[in-house]
Amino acid sequence: MDSELYDLLRSVDTPTVCNAIEVAEGKRGFNGFTRGTMLCSAPEEPPIVGYALTARIAALEPPTEDPAVIKARRMDYYRYMAEGPKPSVTVIEDLDYPECIGAFWGEINTTVHKGFGISGTLTNGVMRDLGDLPEGYPVVAGSVGPSHGFVHVREIGGTVDIFNMTVSHGDLIHADRHGAVNIPQAVVPVLAQSIRKLLETEKLVLGPAREEGFDFEAFEKAWAAFEAART
Repeated sequence: MDSELYDLLRSVDTPTVCNAIEVAEGKRGFNGFTRGTMLCSAPEEPPIVGYALTARIAALEPPTEDPAVIKARRMDYYRYMAEGPKPSVTVIEDLDYPECIGAFWGEINTTVHKGFGISGTLTNGVMRDLGDLPEGYPVVAGSVGPSHGFVHVREIGGTVDIFNMTVSHGDLIHADRHGAVNIPQAVVPVLAQSIRKLLETEKLVLGPAREEGFDFEAFEKAWAAFEAART
């Protein structure tokens, strides 16, 4: 992903990216996005954009493996996060979902991941320490809670499920307060063009609709121009 596309993706919201994917594919039906309501720690900040670094965690029950194994896996996890491709997004599936209790994403862990150069976190799990999370590192999570429970890393780098969206290592993710989208690799070469076309086309309706005296006749004319521009 070149810097121009990265900057453009950081300037638009996730619904715009979903719509632009349909523009790029020339049809509706794309379904690589999260379902249900998610929470964003910093809805006023730019969206999270980057390549997925994936893992699975759990927290409801203490781990049954040897403590040395758990410790080694956690260090492997942090090494994986630190050395992953940039820009990157941490994408974590909490295996306890929908009964998640372990807030893996608090002040310390988010600050560490931001220090690694990661753009933010997407998880179906829990976040906490709202108000103390570092600026410029949004977390889009399934819930908010006070405790970390028995949180521990189970798997690193595999395929995960976040609100019925499948994500594998290296997938290109865009996430904000609306949820997240997994951008198909096939549309990346034309995605910037599709976003710009979408924004220009939407102006054909939004412009007249915001003017004084807008009525059905003006709408009908604007909508005809809108539909013509989409074909």
